[in-house]
Amino acid sequence: MTSNLEPIPITSQKHDPAWKHCQMFKNGERVHLKCIYCGKIFKGGGIHRIKEHLAGHKGNASTCLRVPSDVRLIMQESLDGVVVKKRKKQKIAEEITNVNQVSSEIDGFSNQVDPDTGLHIIGEPDTLEPSSSLLVSPEGTSNVSGERRKRGKGKSSAAEANALSVNTVGLGTKRVNNNVHMAIGRFLFDIGAPLDAVNSVYFQPMVDAIVSGVSGTLMPSRNDLQGWILKKSVEEVKSDNDKITAAWVRTGCSILVNQWNTQTGRILLNFLVYCPEGTVFLKSVDASSVINSSDALYELLKQVVEEVGFKHVLQVITNGDEQYIVAGRRLAETFPTLYWTPCAAYCIDLILEDFAKLEWINTIIEQARSITRFIYNNSVVLNMVRRYTFGNDIVEPVVTPSATNFAILTRMVDLKNNLQAMVTSQEWIDCPYSKKPGGLEMLDLVSNQSFWSSCVLISRLTNPLLRVLRMVGSKKRPAMGYVSAGMYRAKETIKKELVKRDEYIVYWNTIDHWWKQQWHHPLYAAGFYLNPRFFYSMEGDMPNEMLSGMLDCVEKLVPDVKVQDKISKEINSYKNAVGDFGRKMAVRARDTLLPAEWWSTYGGSCPNLARLAIRVLSQTCSTLGLKQNGIHFEKLHETRNCLEHQRLRDLIFVQCNLQLRQRAYESKQQDSMQPMSFEAATILEDWVMRIDTFLEDDTDLDWKALDALPVNTMLLRPSGDELEELGAGFDDYEIFNSAKEGDEENAEDNVVS
Repeated sequence: MTSNLEPIPITSQKHDPAWKHCQMFKNGERVHLKCIYCGKIFKGGGIHRIKEHLAGHKGNASTCLRVPSDVRLIMQESLDGVVVKKRKKQKIAEEITNVNQVSSEIDGFSNQVDPDTGLHIIGEPDTLEPSSSLLVSPEGTSNVSGERRKRGKGKSSAAEANALSVNTVGLGTKRVNNNVHMAIGRFLFDIGAPLDAVNSVYFQPMVDAIVSGVSGTLMPSRNDLQGWILKKSVEEVKSDNDKITAAWVRTGCSILVNQWNTQTGRILLNFLVYCPEGTVFLKSVDASSVINSSDALYELLKQVVEEVGFKHVLQVITNGDEQYIVAGRRLAETFPTLYWTPCAAYCIDLILEDFAKLEWINTIIEQARSITRFIYNNSVVLNMVRRYTFGNDIVEPVVTPSATNFAILTRMVDLKNNLQAMVTSQEWIDCPYSKKPGGLEMLDLVSNQSFWSSCVLISRLTNPLLRVLRMVGSKKRPAMGYVSAGMYRAKETIKKELVKRDEYIVYWNTIDHWWKQQWHHPLYAAGFYLNPRFFYSMEGDMPNEMLSGMLDCVEKLVPDVKVQDKISKEINSYKNAVGDFGRKMAVRARDTLLPAEWWSTYGGSCPNLARLAIRVLSQTCSTLGLKQNGIHFEKLHETRNCLEHQRLRDLIFVQCNLQLRQRAYESKQQDSMQPMSFEAATILEDWVMRIDTFLEDDTDLDWKALDALPVNTMLLRPSGDELEELGAGFDDYEIFNSAKEGDEENAEDNVVS
């Protein structure tokens, strides 16, 4: 039924706060409203019924169970509007009274020193400037100057009041204060800080600490920051790291090697250590002179393994370049109890990159880019699109440019009906930009069923790979127990979509080419084998490659042959669900607990196998972790002074580890990166860059004309749990065998050559 609904933009004339939290559709002559949180559709009752739904008022509407608490509070206050208005009037009257009292005190103590706070009190000027219109009392109450009250209630007075007042909007216990926001903005603009600095989990605590400080508190100096504050921060970070490293004994760990190429041509290697408790940054090394030498890389990797402790390390993850392969294999020979593993995210990105090179896919990507380039280079068109998509942007960066291409196509498919509703609306027909070359091309593509059919097919072919990419970079759970199942589903989906073997084998060959190291990697096989969710869902026998990989892990990771023999017996108990493995609780928990937690809970009768399972299932599969922005690695490696080099090394140690901690606490409610922003330029450039042929005679290029984005947006198609999409059952042995056949063919080619 929802397919017959036609999206209707919510105009700026609708002032009720509930309009920001619903979507409007037209079904014939009737208008329906949809809650953006739970998706419930209301066929009548208007915006008041939606408001009751969000506020949790029982009676005319059911209660929304997914609405954020701050939104629920706003809706409740709006329903009690009369009471709220009275309170506001009373508050204003009190503030005016307080202002008169403060003003008279200031007149009496002009240019004197307050004996309690030690602050200089400056006399009130005759002409008020916006920045001087507010006085903050020691209790933190903002008071409006009494001078404004004397100017009457005319239009000019109202405009001045809007400029000079403390503009606050209640959001639970928080308040939006325009003057505070302006002060923060001026500071960030002045120092050139990236604007997503406000998304730091440490930002709000900093503001709270400043607000709660005693009046007259001095801000830290540069010497303070690079002195005692940095020293204390290093101590705090090391203390936090000690708590993480203590878990290595039980879970083991993975060494991650991040390679970064800087703008000045340096090649830096950043070494991190992962375990489920958290990721630790160790150090950064300038490898510009040794990056092409497998021997030098081996020595560097060997040094890091010894620093961490080889008994804790299960794997060292790098990218898949040849020199890393050679160095990694040599490292595994030196330390018989660890593996070298290529980064899964790196391999998936190469797969997607090759997919995008296929002629028909590349054509669709370029056509889609022509739409977004036109939209994102014109404020009028962009405002209209955002109204019809309820604030959802078409383009949004993900991890890599290749992944971003296919994520945007999927997003366009999600917003297909919205875009078609816009280009067929009277508003678009009357818009002068609909007659421009870019507007006409957009109309042709958005109205072209063949274009959308291709977008849908591409989305279906690549979404499973994007899901695996999200898994390997997930902060929620270690990926080792899921990644093989995810790649199985990717190949299975491609086969089901294309049906004919000569068509799907093209994509399979691309996957097998870049994933050949992982298909038979013992850790990946053991991760699949030891995940009860997948192990017990096998309808036939476990593929021999998976069983062999599991046994290889036993022999490599458990050097004691007596323990190996015990594990061999315990595998049979696991296979036959003997004892606690067969409990009803354990059976239900196969789908609900993380695999390592499941083994910790129900593996007591098989302690040796459980210990191995927890270590294997606690590992990651990629080197994703640090963001390069804002960390001055180049300054560290360019500094020649020993003392300054040590200080910068400690500063970067603190920066990187704080950033890694933040990844564990990032909120889903954080602002998304603006598509036209400088920070997104590298990934989104091909989707939003200026095309001069679209912009001839265009005058609406002013970013200040863009409408403010709504606080909450939600795609029309809700996203489910990624693990649920993995499903159960892995009975297509062609998927397991195709990679093996590819390896055999490659071996024959090597013999012939």
